[in-house]
Amino acid sequence: MTMTLDAAFFARLSRLRLAMGHKASMNLTGNRKSTQKGSSTEFSDFREYMPGDDIRRIDWNAYGRLDRLYVKEYMEEKEAVVSILIDTSASMAYGQQPDRPSANIAGTPHLAAPVYKKSECACMLAAAFAYMGLNNMDRVILYDMRQMQQPFSASGGKHALPELADWLSQRTFEAGVDVNEAVRQLPMKGPGVTMIISDFLQESFVDADREQETVRKLLRFLAYRKQKTALLHVLAGEEISPGVSAELVGTRNLIDMEEKSALRLTLDAASIRVYEQAVQAFLSGLRAECARMGAFYAVCGADKDIDQLIFRELRKLYDI
Repeated sequence: MTMTLDAAFFARLSRLRLAMGHKASMNLTGNRKSTQKGSSTEFSDFREYMPGDDIRRIDWNAYGRLDRLYVKEYMEEKEAVVSILIDTSASMAYGQQPDRPSANIAGTPHLAAPVYKKSECACMLAAAFAYMGLNNMDRVILYDMRQMQQPFSASGGKHALPELADWLSQRTFEAGVDVNEAVRQLPMKGPGVTMIISDFLQESFVDADREQETVRKLLRFLAYRKQKTALLHVLAGEEISPGVSAELVGTRNLIDMEEKSALRLTLDAASIRVYEQAVQAFLSGLRAECARMGAFYAVCGADKDIDQLIFRELRKLYDI
């Protein structure tokens, strides 16, 4: 898979960072301050001395004034953990990719042409958010939902970008995934950010009777694990609104990309409108449940330019 992101794109990303709803985790590097007291050089507060405290942290000036022992507390620098899950099911390979030159993730030509493959859009989003995390000295972990035990993990700065690009380029999109099951395999050990990039086209999400419960269980699980959650819903434009066209109207065989089963239907303008209304209800249900649970949700149209998605439509995700 090729990705059309250039140096200028990443230079703009360098000015952004992911907004953290929680303070960072337990590793001892990074640019985010934790409310947990530590031993860095940035002063936080005083508290009374307790047996077992390091006597080197006693403030003797305060003792001279108050005749009581106080110790200094400091803000501890923590490394935030940004987990990015990519849906690599076959349905994510849907879309049309126009003929155009390609560039690797650090290539020179930046192409203004929109992205059409959902899989390509997902990988470009993952690359952008991973870069933001690395640039801010966070730990970034990318997960292939079909291979949760083989993630890509990096920290310590953006020098890991070539390896990250190589990992993304090796993703294949086939078979199916269970988003909830993948999330439950995350080895979360503290507060952080979890981003789920998917088309959410699995039965438990699409079924109107089960959608609310499925989303709620997913978000409750992540909230319990102290994760700030973002659901990036990647869909092709024609999946949202196919419109009435000669290609669709009539008797057609519709192929399930994951199960390879076929469904023969006769489509007309009325049935296409019913489909579009069902899609809007599906999106509205996801959006409402995320809002109720305090999670970020956005539809990322795979037919949109990546600049528009990152720098306009997803701005609420960033500290700018």
